[in-house]
Amino acid sequence: MDLTQNEWKLKQSESLDSIILDVRTPEEYQSGHIPNAILLNIGDPQEFMSGINDLNISKSYFIYCRSGARSAKACQILNQHGFTNCYNLLGGILDWQDEII
Repeated sequence: MDLTQNEWKLKQSESLDSIILDVRTPEEYQSGHIPNAILLNIGDPQEFMSGINDLNISKSYFIYCRSGARSAKACQILNQHGFTNCYNLLGGILDWQDEII
């Protein structure tokens, strides 16, 4: 499900067991990321699929990338693997207006 930043933050605040996934490259992640985000590089398919296998299917996942395209693809992949609570940040980190560490 695609959400604007405000929708994304509201939905995340309502989800007790939510996890933020950053699906960019390690270099992009190091240049700045949303606090508490876990890196799961979709550009490395083997690493990405291995990471998915380690995730708890019952939790909510809030996923972002640079502009929203890779995170939309990540949501599709997670949905295909039975995840039902995946939320894509429209506009990605480029449109993020809060703290980035």
